[in-house]
Formats: sequence, C-alpha cells, structure tokens
Amino acid sequence: MPTSRKLLVSGLEAMGLELTEPQHDKLIEYLQLLLKWNEHFNLTSVRDEQEAVHRHLLDSLACVQYLEGEHYLDVGSGAGLPGIPISIALPDARVDCMDSNGKKTRFIRQAVSDLGLNNVAVIQSRVEEFRFELGYDAVLSRAFSDLPQMLALCGHLCRSGGRFYAMKGVDPREETAVLGKEYIVSQLHKINVPGLEEQRHLVVIERMTK
Repeated sequence: MPTSRKLLVSGLEAMGLELTEPQHDKLIEYLQLLLKWNEHFNLTSVRDEQEAVHRHLLDSLACVQYLEGEHYLDVGSGAGLPGIPISIALPDARVDCMDSNGKKTRFIRQAVSDLGLNNVAVIQSRVEEFRFELGYDAVLSRAFSDLPQMLALCGHLCRSGGRFYAMKGVDPREETAVLGKEYIVSQLHKINVPGLEEQRHLVVIERMTK
C-alpha cells in the first residue's frame, strides 16, 4: 500500500499542482500533528492517515489554482482546513484562520508554531462579530454554510472587488440563484479530488465595487 507521502505527491500531480519536497514534508507533518491531537480532542472524524490525505490535504488544495489575491481569510477554519494547507502551498500569501472554537484555534496555533508558518494568523471569533477595516482580498470557506448565509455573515470582511471562494459538495446552482445584487458568481468549477468519489465544486463570487 502506498505511503501517505506517495498518495499526496501523486494526488498533487493529478491536480496539476507542483510543490517542493519541503512543502510535501510540511503538509504531511501537519496531517500527522492533526491526527495526533485528534486522539485526545475531537478535531476531525477522519482517523486514518491515508484517508486524511485525500479528505483534508488534497481536498483543501484543490482550489489553489483558482485563488487570486495576497491576503486570505479562512472562515470556520476548524482544525485549519483549508487555511493551513493553502498557506503551505502559497508561502507568499497571508492566511488568517478564524474559528470560534477555542480547542480548534489552540490546535491551529500549535500547528503554526511547530511548522514555522510565519504567513498564518489565528483568530478566535464569531465571524459576524469580527471586523477588519482594510477588507480581505478573498474569503475562503469549506463546508461552512449555504452561500446566502455565508455572504450575510462574511460580506463585511471582503474588500470591494474582492472574492469569496466557497468549496461545496453537490452542484450549488440552486444556492447561487438567490444571491443579492451586491454579488455575482464569476466562476463555477467542478473539481475532481483524487481519491474522493463525492462531488466537489468551487464557487467564486465577486463582491461588486461600490
């Protein structure tokens, strides 16, 4: 049976994403740290390392080729997904990981420290209560909520002309049909994640310039 590293590398190649060996190392180190903490804290329902390569690492990185901007907010980050894998894949970008759960933000802080990720900030807050005056270039979400609710909760955090990247399962066109006039769906991608049979889609929503 292939090792987790081999699964990661082959999966990245299948997605057309080229990363360095040190980046591969950090991704696997992050995953092993997550599963180690998971023995004592309920951070993820996935217990098997090889399954986690597909469901956590590759699934999180499937959106990287579509991302634009320099400063990202990962809302409802949980154990740092997709924010931590993205920060490893895009070391020149800044990624803020936000979650209201103290147990999960403590884990993210530990992972950031252990992995030496100087491009990641951790925020413990409810998204609707947080304010960032400059506005983010992009707001990322993975299984956070439906699209109208996401925009209602997070809309104030994205700068004018910025983008929302929503990682969804089944085709989300029913959700996109009820967005407000302030937002426009600029891209809808069906994504194939190696090792996963479930549907995956990425919705890119632009906030119209005021």
